Amino acid sequence: MNKTNKIHNICIYGTGGIGGYFGAKIAHTCNHDQTLAYDCFFVARGDHLQAIRQKGITLISEEKTITGVPAAATDHMDDLPDPDLIFVCVKSYDLDGAVKAIVPKIHENTIILPLLNGADIYERIRKNVATGVILPACVYVGTHIQGPGVIFQSGGDGKILFGADPKYESFDPQPVTDFFDAMQINYQWRTDPYPDIWSKYLFIAAFALATVFFNKTIGEVAADPKATQTAREIMKEIQAIATAKGVELPEHIITKQLAMAAQFPYDTKTSYQRDVASKGRVNEGDLYGGTILRQGAELGVSTPVTRSVYSAIQDRLSAK
Repeated sequence: MNKTNKIHNICIYGTGGIGGYFGAKIAHTCNHDQTLAYDCFFVARGDHLQAIRQKGITLISEEKTITGVPAAATDHMDDLPDPDLIFVCVKSYDLDGAVKAIVPKIHENTIILPLLNGADIYERIRKNVATGVILPACVYVGTHIQGPGVIFQSGGDGKILFGADPKYESFDPQPVTDFFDAMQINYQWRTDPYPDIWSKYLFIAAFALATVFFNKTIGEVAADPKATQTAREIMKEIQAIATAKGVELPEHIITKQLAMAAQFPYDTKTSYQRDVASKGRVNEGDLYGGTILRQGAELGVSTPVTRSVYSAIQDRLSAK
């Protein structure tokens, strides 16, 4: 692998809330600074894709509203030049399809940055991608598609925390960090990103399961002692799995994450909760309940609370 990877073609695969947020920032910056030697391409679908083709993508935040026009937008990777950097920004249930689509476009120096929830995303991608560099990552931003071609940022600072590919630990991240600097993207490089990835997963998995199980928002779960205790017990099971995998989480992480939940707007719903309400069985449940149960079984970690909660959710959905 060439340690001096050059980045020119950037692909945002999945231009929903997360992909649209970064895609808008990148395209907007490239549109307004012709000295930048980057071309940004979007992969999207449906009405969202058609709106982007017609008028670009708009990002609305408290800070400002911007619009970016990509070099091209499509629903087929075959339409695009081979990318040097791919942002994978799909929901977990679409990940296998996304990987299948990008594999023919991946070469030795392709850099893949997965920005989707989950603690085992690197492993899931690497299982099907033999070449290229995959940088384990997590991101902190609250966004959603407000309408075709429009992304709304509701919170978070948009920080990407990412680190070395275990397969290529000598990879030089400077081309990526230079690109982020040019795009004014908030980031932090970690030699070991897994404590950050698991810390975020501990929060989102516990509250995803609790919000759906109790049919309460994050604020309502944080205000309900029984629901909070359930979230706490799920967090303990996740922490035990992380420990068994050799990932050392910060001290008092559970107390800190529970306190953070209380700072969310009271009516905030998790993405899992929104998916269950709008799509029924097509949801991220396996990313949370399924992953915890599988990894617990593999590592000999008991996960009775997650099993009880997730089984009840699955039974409820099956009965619909």
